[in-house]
Amino acid sequence: MPGKHQHFQEPEIGCCGKYFLFGFNIVFWGALFLAIGLWAWGEKVKVVGVFSSNISALTDLGGLDPVWLFVVVGGIMSVNTFLLKFFSVFLGLIFFLELATGILAFVFKDWIRDQLNLFINNNVKAYRDDIDLQNLIDFAQEYWSCCGARGPNDWNLNIYFNCTDLNPSRERCGVPFSCCVRDPAEDVLNTQCGYDVRLKLELEQQGSIHTKGCVGQFEKWLQDNLIVVAGVFVGIALLQIFGICLAQNLVSDIKAVKANW
Repeated sequence: MPGKHQHFQEPEIGCCGKYFLFGFNIVFWGALFLAIGLWAWGEKVKVVGVFSSNISALTDLGGLDPVWLFVVVGGIMSVNTFLLKFFSVFLGLIFFLELATGILAFVFKDWIRDQLNLFINNNVKAYRDDIDLQNLIDFAQEYWSCCGARGPNDWNLNIYFNCTDLNPSRERCGVPFSCCVRDPAEDVLNTQCGYDVRLKLELEQQGSIHTKGCVGQFEKWLQDNLIVVAGVFVGIALLQIFGICLAQNLVSDIKAVKANW
């Protein structure tokens, strides 16, 4: 109404955004510091005579020139908005890569299965070469109650476990202990439980070792836990989308605030 003061709400940055990236306003101060630093450096070059000597006496602090401090600090702070945009784009790129990977894994699931078989068998060959790899394979075989990629005979690929007559290893025609069916009443782990087990018939093996391959058991585990796995991926995707939206919102708020300066 006429005669009354009208109040306009100026744009401001959201509270969540301010707490999430509380230093966004450093962009302004960064630009100011950078401008002051560059101006001072340019003026310092021009100054001669007594003024030059006085400035040198004031700014030459142990080899550190405060002018360069202004320039460096200002330059670093001025890139905040760019880094925020980069974060948003990079997060979006990761999201779409994950989405594309999920679609390709569903479409080319047979190829993925073959690659998983190849990956496990390559690791079976190198089982005794790396203790970390050995622990990883043992964990997988124990967790999924499996042995080898497709079955226990995959351990023929390993020089210590193959059944050739030239193999002098005591583990010949055996499998690692992680393939064994654990006895709940057994307190001490029997690391020799897989010795000579593949010399037996397959039906006889079933009582002492897991005879199913890890690829099949992993697929079964995915099917049994599909809701949990899908929930985890959806949760991660939502967090990424939230991060993208928040970053874009902060960029917009920064631009709106800077427009009023």
